[in-house]
Amino acid sequence: MKLVTFEHSGVERVGVVRQDRVVTVDVPDMRTLFERGDAGMEAAERANGRDFALSEVRLRAPIIPKKFFHTAGNFREHANEADQSNWVAPVLPWIIFFQNIDAIIGQDDAIIYPEHLTEELDYELELAVVLKKPGKHFTPEEASDYIGGYVIFNDITARDIQRREMESKVFTFCKSIDTFSPLGPWIVTPDEIPDPHDLKMELRVNGEMRQQSWTGRISVKIPEILSHYSPLGYSAGDVLSTGTVSGVAAFSSDPKSLYLKPGDRIEAEIERIGVLRNHVVSWQEAYGQAPPPKVRW
Repeated sequence: MKLVTFEHSGVERVGVVRQDRVVTVDVPDMRTLFERGDAGMEAAERANGRDFALSEVRLRAPIIPKKFFHTAGNFREHANEADQSNWVAPVLPWIIFFQNIDAIIGQDDAIIYPEHLTEELDYELELAVVLKKPGKHFTPEEASDYIGGYVIFNDITARDIQRREMESKVFTFCKSIDTFSPLGPWIVTPDEIPDPHDLKMELRVNGEMRQQSWTGRISVKIPEILSHYSPLGYSAGDVLSTGTVSGVAAFSSDPKSLYLKPGDRIEAEIERIGVLRNHVVSWQEAYGQAPPPKVRW
C-alpha cells in the first residue's frame, strides 16, 4: 500500500493511493494509524471511504512522528567522498541524533532559504524507515517485525553551520532549521518493497543528476541499524533515516556551483517509492520581507 496524508478543501485526511485516486481511511492522522497496530493496517487495506482524484488533492508530509531518529555514516561511499574533500571531520559509522520534527515538510512544499544563517545549502537523498510498532532491545533478526513502511527523506543541510558545529563533534542545528526536512511523497508498506537493499536512488536539481546510487551499497543492513538503536526505544510511527549516498555538493570539486539557491527544484527519487519534489524559495518570497541581519556561525 501507499499511505498518504493529504489535504482537500482545507481538510487534512489520511488515505490509501489506488492507481490515480486516493481513498480515505477513518483515522485522525497517520501516526494514529500506526499506533493502532494491525487493526490500523487492516482498516487501511479495506478502506472504502470517500475517494478523490490524486491530481485534485495536496499531499502533505505523510507522517509527523513522535521521534525522528536521524542516523548517518551508513554508506561508505559518502564517507569516502568526505575524506577526499578534506572535510572538517570524518563521516564515521553509527552517527545518530534526533531530527526536529517541526522542520518536516511534504510533497511540493517550499524549502525556505535562510540567507542570514547560511550560504551553503546542500541536499542529501536518504531512504527512511517508519516503525510499525513500539519496541526496544531487539535483534537484527527480529527487526523486520518492526518495519511498517519506507519513505523518501531529503536531509537539507547548511554546510557552513555544520562545519562549525563539527569542530565540537556535534551537529544538529545545521539540519534542523525550519523546512529542512522534506519527507514523502507517501509511505510504502513492506509488501511492495520485498528487498529494501535493491532500490535505485537518484537526486536531481533542475533536472541535473546530482546523486545516483543504490541502496545495496549501504555498509550495514537496515535490520542492523534498527537493532543497533533499539535500546533508545521506538514508538509506533517513529521515523529512522538511513544516511545519504555520494554526490552531495559539499564534497564535490566545486561546491559553490552546486549548492542550492532560490528557484532550484529538487527531485529525490527512490525506486518503488516514488519522487519527492520540493523547491527552494528566498526569505523574501516566503515572508514578504528582507531576511534578518546576518548571523555569524
